[in-house]
Amino acid sequence: MKSTAYPGFGILIVDDEIAWLRSFSLTLKSCAGIDNVVKCQDGREVMGILDQGEIGLVLLDLTMPHTSGEALLQQIGESHPEIMTIVISGLNQLATAVACMKLGAFDYVVKTDEEDRLVGGVLRAIRVLELHQEFRTVSNRMLSRELQNPEAFADIVTNDRGMHDIFNYVEAVAPSSQPLLITGESGVGKELIARAVHTLSRRSGPLAAVNVAGLDDTVFADTLFGHVRGAYTGADQARPGMIEQAGHGTLFLDEIGDLSTASQVKLLRLLQEGEYFPLGSDRPKRLNARIVVATHYDLAAKEAAGQFRRALYYRLCTHRIHIPALRERSGDVPLLLDHFLAGAAKSLGKRKPTPPKELAQILATYHFPGNVRELRGMVYNAVTLHKERILSMESFLKAIGRGKNEQAPPQPAGNPFSAFERLPTFAEAAELLVEEAIARANGVQAIAARLLGISPPALNKRLKLSRK
Repeated sequence: MKSTAYPGFGILIVDDEIAWLRSFSLTLKSCAGIDNVVKCQDGREVMGILDQGEIGLVLLDLTMPHTSGEALLQQIGESHPEIMTIVISGLNQLATAVACMKLGAFDYVVKTDEEDRLVGGVLRAIRVLELHQEFRTVSNRMLSRELQNPEAFADIVTNDRGMHDIFNYVEAVAPSSQPLLITGESGVGKELIARAVHTLSRRSGPLAAVNVAGLDDTVFADTLFGHVRGAYTGADQARPGMIEQAGHGTLFLDEIGDLSTASQVKLLRLLQEGEYFPLGSDRPKRLNARIVVATHYDLAAKEAAGQFRRALYYRLCTHRIHIPALRERSGDVPLLLDHFLAGAAKSLGKRKPTPPKELAQILATYHFPGNVRELRGMVYNAVTLHKERILSMESFLKAIGRGKNEQAPPQPAGNPFSAFERLPTFAEAAELLVEEAIARANGVQAIAARLLGISPPALNKRLKLSRK
């Protein structure tokens, strides 16, 4: 069962005023969803509570009987330097604030400050502690390279070392509340990574996914924030937005690079303030979901070109994952081919066909502009047309030919030999063609023969002659 406590470490509030303890605890829960709170009225009990090892942040009142806040602050710094402390005082005194900061306090707030100031200070401290914790976790995971939850990645078929490094990173940052940016070409599996992040996050709410490409500013706001009844013409009923539907889960925004400038401003404000207004409402609601975004664009380039807001870009890439293209991990092609053949046969009610031995080799030489999604489409199309025991390569070769034609650079018109001062002999031209075919086929003669339109024995004969 997933834990709903936030943050993942305890927050100890120390104050001799029981009424204020209860009031501030309720404020933290209602305004920021912070409910992993321990209350303490007696300063003499503080060190014993901290020795139990479950506290990450202390909110410490300065003026208490039995022991002073400043003395406790010094003891915490000496015995538990990993614990962060925010000093809370009834008086706004600069000299006292400076003294506390010198003793190691993260912040100094006054009880009479506005609610947003108090809660904001706590949230900032939580974010810093989470980042420290995530850095340690990432370092340890990258050194060990051992997955603790391999089942979370069961839908991602790979044996690539780089992909397994990504899995380690996902395990490390999944529990974080900070935004996560997933980049990679179309079809590489960005949503699968987002689902793995959500699975490992231990969040109690669902994963709510929205493709924001093509949404204008009004539709974007309505989709994310929802609206109240009468917000606009036709709004006969109130409708919760995707943020509210995600609850304490994960909100996944796909194709974030297509977001309009006006919508970027709204998303930035949501991340900065942690709250939003449904359309037509003047009562804010709290963001409790973790934000995960994905794009096939180079956001850094878009930001440099002034097409993406700098502040939003740096907010989104607190954690970042880049998924390599399939052509960069061609060793996964045979695994994916077998996986998709089994899946296609099952969904179509057929026996799993046997692929020709050279099929995986031919596919490994293809650039796959559509990545894993394109390979899946190829396989499902071939299995749909399949009749014999051995899978036909015809549909694959046609698809590869179309893909190469789409990518091929423009060729000179007319006869390619017309610009030659001296024409090569038939033997010289044949030898050059064979060399180029072998290079394109990565040394696989069966594939090179197909590229040249001759049989493998004929190619082998030419190679033997050229070696004499």
